[in-house]
Amino acid sequence: MLSKMRKMDNKGFTLIELMIVIAIIGILAAIAIPNFIAYRNKSFCSAAESDAGGISAAVADYFSIPTHVNTPTVAQLSGWKGYNFTRAGLSNANHGGIVGGDPNDNITITVTDGSGRCPDDYMKASPYQWDSSGVRDGWDSANATYYKFISLQR
Repeated sequence: MLSKMRKMDNKGFTLIELMIVIAIIGILAAIAIPNFIAYRNKSFCSAAESDAGGISAAVADYFSIPTHVNTPTVAQLSGWKGYNFTRAGLSNANHGGIVGGDPNDNITITVTDGSGRCPDDYMKASPYQWDSSGVRDGWDSANATYYKFISLQR
């Protein structure tokens, strides 16, 4: 019987080999898919932080002109020198704002995550706060808003 099977010259995989491969693929997928989703959600947070950085650069560019002495709004910066901070210009339907009074003081740039997919644990890991050196950029997890602080003192 054994010699008869050898003569048939069967090629291929056995059922157990295929089941082992499928089990390995299933285990890898069970580990990889949740991690992929977590990294993807964290990218929404990074997009809001990047939007705040873009607005910050536009504010610095705005104040580089000596005649600009009042704090601009996001609407004023949009379209100026090619900047686009309208709702279509920010990532993932994020909302941006600039808060500041005296141009010799501080400006606060806020960007709210419009996707609603930035994880709470990411936001709580880097909260904004006032400290001895002034302020620190960070997240307000209750409002899903990223705060970026700029000191304009000359």
